[in-house]
Parts: sequence; structure tokens; C-alpha cells
Amino acid sequence: MTDSTLTLAADAAHRAPSRTGILLVNLGTPDAPTAPAIRRYLGEFLGDRRVIEVPRVLWWPLLHGVILPFRSRKLVHAYSAVWTERGSPLLAIGRDQCEALQRSLGDAAVVQLAMRYGNPSIAAAFEAFDAANVRQVLVLPLYPQYSATTTAAVFDAVYAELAARRWPPSLRTIDTYHDDDGYIEALVASVRAHWDAQGRGEHLLMSFHSIPLRYFEAGDPYYCLCQKTARLLAQRLDLAAEAWSVSFQSRVGRARWLTPYTDERIAELAASGVRKLDVICPGFSADCLETLEEVSLRYGEAFVTGGGEALRYIPALNAGTAHIEALTALLRRHLAGWTTTAPAPEDIAARMDRAGRLQATLLNRSQS
Repeated sequence: MTDSTLTLAADAAHRAPSRTGILLVNLGTPDAPTAPAIRRYLGEFLGDRRVIEVPRVLWWPLLHGVILPFRSRKLVHAYSAVWTERGSPLLAIGRDQCEALQRSLGDAAVVQLAMRYGNPSIAAAFEAFDAANVRQVLVLPLYPQYSATTTAAVFDAVYAELAARRWPPSLRTIDTYHDDDGYIEALVASVRAHWDAQGRGEHLLMSFHSIPLRYFEAGDPYYCLCQKTARLLAQRLDLAAEAWSVSFQSRVGRARWLTPYTDERIAELAASGVRKLDVICPGFSADCLETLEEVSLRYGEAFVTGGGEALRYIPALNAGTAHIEALTALLRRHLAGWTTTAPAPEDIAARMDRAGRLQATLLNRSQS
């Protein structure tokens, strides 16, 4: 490539209008409901120091020698139970959310979806931003309640991607929206729509993903943010204190996690005489294995076995209109004051002309 060709290419690139990018990030999913695909996904997920805060010398042999070989095979049935014609529900819904937000935001931003673990990757999203001349990126981890195990893990991956680039874009991040009015109102609308369609249950259980108790004791604010979300939702639904409760699901291992545990709380409610139990998972922005298989199927069966009549799972907000409107408003607030439009070519030429005249004037003065 000649110098003149390089100059023309660089000139064209620098004159192209720059754009803003929105990076939506969710946890991740295997590429297929098979043991090898699940093993690859779990290896990346459980290998993250943000997720498992155990010295590598202790954790690595256990992870690769015991957990991955056995847990990967065990999860095949669970993933197969929720897999759809569009593949993983989390990924399919994520694509719907991405497309809906792109329509809602229009030309204001280029929206890309990525997964923290698995595909589509964060690196692939930044490659797409490069192709669209995105010079400013707003990152929205799709976790309403911040935790170092989720939100901070996303930021780690984004920062690592930017650190590898010669000219990284400007960056803004949203670390939590647990008490955002639009998000809370979308949850309220979801519960009321469920009640209108199926009648009101005797109790509303708000189940959040759990984290190890020692993470909370070390300063992770997740537990407090979940409690605030639940309290705001209960207030806006005008629920009496005995009509709702909070629990935490998806614990693994023998260590203590945030309590009360969802499976134990469900057993208590069934034993106490609750016949119709409504369960919502406000921490999940899209339905996935933990909501569809763990809560709706597995816990649903356990509730009936324990004496209940029906556990009615209230779907995640997914790509529903109220959710997309809430996220759009949230994104627009964080985009405020962030100008990305590059000067038009004629503006650049005018500025260069003025700069040339100023330089000539200064040169004449210095020679006089």
C-alpha cells in the first residue's frame, strides 16, 4: 500500500461520523445442550476469580478433575429441558432485547449483545463497534442488582478488551438499576398481568440468585440491593407483610450462601397451608436455566409434593414492552451529554483553513 493510499484511507476513516455503542451483557450459555459444550461454558464461568474466590492452587484440580467432568454430564438433562428451536432461551431472549432496544433507540446508538461467558463474546461486540465507527460505548450488564460476581466480572472483561486496543473508545458503565422507577414499574405490571390472567396466589415469593455468604461479609452489596428491589415491589403492589417474602436460589457446594434458600422456603410455605404460590425472580432480566428449569419445573414439582396445589412462575421481564421502555429510558439518561457526532467534512475544511490563516499571521508577526 502506497503512502498516498494510506493517507486517503486514514483521511476517510477520520472524517467518518463517530457513533455511540450500547453493549448489553448477560451471563452466558453453552452453545448446545451437550456435555462438551456445557463443559466449555462451565470452565470459563467457574474459572473466573470473581465467581470463585478460592486460591487457584486449590480450586483448579477440583474444577478440572471433579466438577467439570461430572457436572457437565449432569446438566445435559436440565439444559435439554429448556432448549428451544431458537437455541438457548437466554440467548434467544437476549437477541430479542437487543433488537427491541435498537428499534427504540433508533440512530442514537448501535446496540450489541454479548455474553460474559460463551458466545457471542465481548470481543466480537467490540469488533462490530469498530466496523460501525463507534467511539463511545455505554455498558449495561443485564443484572439489576450489582454483585462483584456478575457486574464486576463484566467490567473486568470489558476493561481487558479495551486494554488490548491501540485506540480504545470512551467508556461509560451502569453498575446497578435495582431501584430504577421504570424497572420497578415493569415488575409491578408483570405481577398484575399474571394476577389478571391466573388469579392472585396466596403468597408472592421473590427469589433472587444467591451468592456465598462470605462475599456479602466481605462487602458485596448484592443482598441489600435485592432487599430494596423486593421492598419497592411489595410497596407498589400494596402487599401486606405476610403476603410476600424474599429467598435466594441456585446455591452449590457446602459453604453457607445467602438465606433463606428458595427450595427450603417453598417447602415451608407448602407446609404452612399455602396452596397457590406465585414466584417471581426479579434479578433475572431474561428467562434461563435457573428460572425455567430450577424454579418453574423443579421447585414447582417440589411444592406440589410438599402439599401445595400449584407454583405459578411469573416470567422474567424478557423483551416485554414495559421492560424495553424502562431500559430505553435508563440508557438515555446515561447517554445524556455524551456527544459523538464528528464534524462534517466541510467543518473540518473550514477549521483547517482558519488554522492555516492563524499560523500564517503568527509567522508574519514573528518575522516583522
